[in-house]
Amino acid sequence: MRLVPLAQAPDLPRWRQPVTLLFLMAFAMPIAFATWSALLNNFVIEMAGFDGVNIGWLHTVREIPGFLAVGVIALILIVREQVLGLASLCLLGIGTALTGFFPSYYGILALTLLSSIGFHYYETVNQSLQLQWIAKERAPQTLGWIVAAGSAASLLSYGTLVVSWKAFDLSYSFVYMTSGGITAAIAIICMIAYPQFESPNPQNKRMVLRRRYWLYYALQFMSGARRQIFVVFAAFMMVERFGFEVHEVTALFLINFVANMLCAPLMGKAVARFGERNALAFEYVGLICVFLAYGGIYWLGWGMMVAAALYVLDHLFFALAFALKTYFQKIADPADIAPTAAVAFTINHIAAVFLPASLGYLWVVSPGGVFWLAAGMAATSLCLALLIPRHPEPGRETIFQARMAAPAE
Repeated sequence: MRLVPLAQAPDLPRWRQPVTLLFLMAFAMPIAFATWSALLNNFVIEMAGFDGVNIGWLHTVREIPGFLAVGVIALILIVREQVLGLASLCLLGIGTALTGFFPSYYGILALTLLSSIGFHYYETVNQSLQLQWIAKERAPQTLGWIVAAGSAASLLSYGTLVVSWKAFDLSYSFVYMTSGGITAAIAIICMIAYPQFESPNPQNKRMVLRRRYWLYYALQFMSGARRQIFVVFAAFMMVERFGFEVHEVTALFLINFVANMLCAPLMGKAVARFGERNALAFEYVGLICVFLAYGGIYWLGWGMMVAAALYVLDHLFFALAFALKTYFQKIADPADIAPTAAVAFTINHIAAVFLPASLGYLWVVSPGGVFWLAAGMAATSLCLALLIPRHPEPGRETIFQARMAAPAE
């Protein structure tokens, strides 16, 4: 295993540099995960007869590994972060590849748990590596391009599904096996082709909870709670209420990722220019409006086209979430990045463990009420985002510290 200090990485060929590896990982993950997401609602309804309660429990099981992401801290005591990230990516691919062969309630739950362990541990480590390997001054723009790379992979997956699903009468098992296998293969190639990059800041290998990061923790908690409603119920609504078929759901996802490819780099520039506070406030105001409008579908009887447009807008606003990463990068002790990424992922998934199952019961009674609740969560996030200072840094994590420090300047 060859170790390369991060300072020497620019001497390597461009295709073997750390940022290139981040782009390749970002491209590989959605091939499996986006395909799983695109097929999920049709798969569970058609093959296993899921209702709102079942889908709620499925997503609760899916989020348990995210809640246990703090276990990454223990694993990096014995495994390097880069190795753990790629092994987790491989596990995501394997879990996805096997999903179509177990079309039953408990089979789907078991394979979802397996692939979810890979997904959540990959995402935890990936966030840590991004913040360690990308310079602060280039982080917003680079993260925007990384989001665009992930969107390109999703676009490729969804485009292939739209074109081939009906034309070749594909089966769920074939599509899951193909997409998961590609992701696992890319992860294995990356393990072989890339050296191990050594960060100049050794990471704390213990749980880190700092009082000065409280606003970041609070925003992570609200993000996890709010996102569950979008992930679990927005796409499920398209199938249950409007009868979307696989190729129609996939076409909708396709539009989402074309929009992300075009807009994510511009969003990165906007975060760099206007700051994390303004970017996050814009996201949360947009989400409040979108979730209220989702409720209008049920309360006012709005049709399929309105729902589809809202779904695209919803997904686009969520793309701004990387501003939360760059906020933390600016306020963090460099040695805290890995353990705090794990802690933050756990905090992000506290609500994710119980919300899908509990809201599944609310969904059966009042689907519109689920989206009104999400609007309230977005409003809470907005209030928290307004506490971020214009130029966050260590010692100026919130507007309160910024005001206290102002007289000393």
